[in-house]
Amino acid sequence: MYQNKIYLAGPFFSELQIERVRQVERLLKQNPTIDQDGIFIPMDQDSQSQFEMGSGLWQQQIFNSDVRQIHQADCVVAILDYAIDQQGQLLPDPGTIFEIGVAYQANIPVILVQFEKTDTLNLMLAQSYTRFFNGEQTVTDQLPFYDFNRLVSYLEDVKVI
Repeated sequence: MYQNKIYLAGPFFSELQIERVRQVERLLKQNPTIDQDGIFIPMDQDSQSQFEMGSGLWQQQIFNSDVRQIHQADCVVAILDYAIDQQGQLLPDPGTIFEIGVAYQANIPVILVQFEKTDTLNLMLAQSYTRFFNGEQTVTDQLPFYDFNRLVSYLEDVKVI
């Protein structure tokens, strides 16, 4: 059975965000259609640059490395949980949205993950995904068993805005 290489996109600016990245990593490692050693997590790579964090050279190196890793992946798994706006709507991380766009443009399947269940989704995200795991129970119950070789599409019943 083929085991897929994954680019795991998502924000990692708070302890909760980091824990969610690690949780998705653990769930993916339980999945027999995933290469356990083939999960690229940007937050694990960003600190390994030889350049000073935040410098122009560091930015170039990280950007180029992340885009290259997206193109080398069989699939991008993107965690959308980031922030909540004043109306209570969930906002995804702008960097994660960019990574989704790069993957979509390169014809790399995109799997969306959101722990906080939502009933609305941005049109561009709604049209770019192959599968959307919406809500923590769905994420934990289904992600370890999703067949990344078949990539069965399932459209989530959400309002598109």
